[in-house]
Amino acid sequence: MNHYETVFILNPVLSEQQIKETVSKFEDYLTSRGAKMVSKEDWGLKKLAYEIQHKKSGFYHLFEFTAPGEIIIGFETEFRRDERIMRFLTVSLDKHAISWAERRREKLKVKA
Repeated sequence: MNHYETVFILNPVLSEQQIKETVSKFEDYLTSRGAKMVSKEDWGLKKLAYEIQHKKSGFYHLFEFTAPGEIIIGFETEFRRDERIMRFLTVSLDKHAISWAERRREKLKVKA
């Protein structure tokens, strides 16, 4: 099992219900194929550095999960097929990135 982190940007014209459905769809995709969710974060509506699909903002979400490497190709294909997704990036985390992510989550817990 590899450790991954995916950040994706949703179209800003979506309703709150549509956003929840989309996030749930991708979480269900992962868990149904044997992935374990480590962390989910909703970063909210953010201004983009440059326009994507003529939009100046988007809803950011982050998934941190462990999964077999074979499911990532299918996972990213689902992102490409979904018109609600403007951009996505999946990275494999090494031991240093994993420890950094744990420290970041701890800081978020302290602030909350």
